[in-house]
Amino acid sequence: MYETILVPHAGTPAGDEALKHAIYASDDSSKIILLHVVEEIHAPPSFALSSSEREKLLKSIGNANKEMKKDMEKKMEKYSLQCKEKGVKSKIKVAIGDAAEIILDTVEKEKVDLIVMSKRRKLKGIKKLLSLGSVSRKIVENANCPVLLLDIGK
Repeated sequence: MYETILVPHAGTPAGDEALKHAIYASDDSSKIILLHVVEEIHAPPSFALSSSEREKLLKSIGNANKEMKKDMEKKMEKYSLQCKEKGVKSKIKVAIGDAAEIILDTVEKEKVDLIVMSKRRKLKGIKKLLSLGSVSRKIVENANCPVLLLDIGK
């Protein structure tokens, strides 16, 4: 039914549940794209630093971003194995940047048929019903495919 299913996975138990739902929604012709977006560490204001100190700081931040990406690529392999064990093809994508933009860009480029994701915001009562986090809201409002948004109470 769904050829390409996107699972934005933050490496959390809620992401694990989203992956389980995506595997359940897949069939023999499906491919699951496991996407993790590393939220980039931005450089703090550095007007008081010398140019060499500024360069050193920026290089250090860049290295930290790359290291986080590399670590998540390894972690995403574990999730890819879960797909393989269930007979589902998968692809891993780890990117650095704005989560909503990268998710929506991936939907377009990969011709995604379904997004399965968990929401991050943990509210109670009526606020829980009326409120989505900024990433979830942008995806639900702008995706050109169905979005299965899971509210995992963990």
